Amino acid sequence: MDSANPISTSIVPQIVRGVMQTAGGAIPIAGGFLSALAGAWSEKEQAKINKFLQNWLEMLQDEIKEKEKTVFEIMARIDMQDEKISARVESSEFQKLVKKCFRDWACVESEEKRAYVRNILSNAACSEIVSDDVIRLFLEWISMYSELHLKVIASIYNADGISRKGIWEKIGKGIVREDSADADLYKLLIRDLSTGGLIRQHREVDYQGNFIAKRAPKKPTTYGTKTLSSAFDDEDLYELSELGKQFIHYAMTDLPPRISYQDHQ
Repeated sequence: MDSANPISTSIVPQIVRGVMQTAGGAIPIAGGFLSALAGAWSEKEQAKINKFLQNWLEMLQDEIKEKEKTVFEIMARIDMQDEKISARVESSEFQKLVKKCFRDWACVESEEKRAYVRNILSNAACSEIVSDDVIRLFLEWISMYSELHLKVIASIYNADGISRKGIWEKIGKGIVREDSADADLYKLLIRDLSTGGLIRQHREVDYQGNFIAKRAPKKPTTYGTKTLSSAFDDEDLYELSELGKQFIHYAMTDLPPRISYQDHQ
């Protein structure tokens, strides 16, 4: 067996045929088709199938390595000598969060998102600021939103109100036309995050925390050509919702490692 590749290509055909024949027996409706397909490959086709399956198995191995790395990094960041934290990590509620995370792993398509998942689980083990229902929502957001969505959220954090133009500039984008695909994409990002409950337009509140209705300003009568509100408006300010603030806290706060972890490839 090749030490650099733990799965020998010599056993791949046996694996494929075994899986298909087993599936054929387990699924009566598809049994005839799968059995026929398993026996129909020519030697030429077999080589192509072997290569495809080898790549697929290597992809699964990479995913397992990423999950293993994430688990070790979480354990390196929490104090298992703390009885409360230890009980939390061993609880069925926390284990359900870990299982959910791993079920949705296909959506963690970058190292940045993997770090966010690690941070959420690490903070969820050590903190009780929000409920597990909210933690599950945070994990869903990691899967649901793109890295550009997450950059928009991060740009609003600690801004104390920022316009769409300010957000666009803060994430490092240049000037584009109002009728461009980039402008349409940006409007979609803002709409996604607004309807998703992460961001909102800035509102004044009273002493009890109630939002005060905004009074529409009187606009002077104007003549001539009128244009619609810009995708990069510089007047209305945006802020994070309370959920958005907690998401930032959990996803983008990296607890310092208590022990080092070496990733052996």
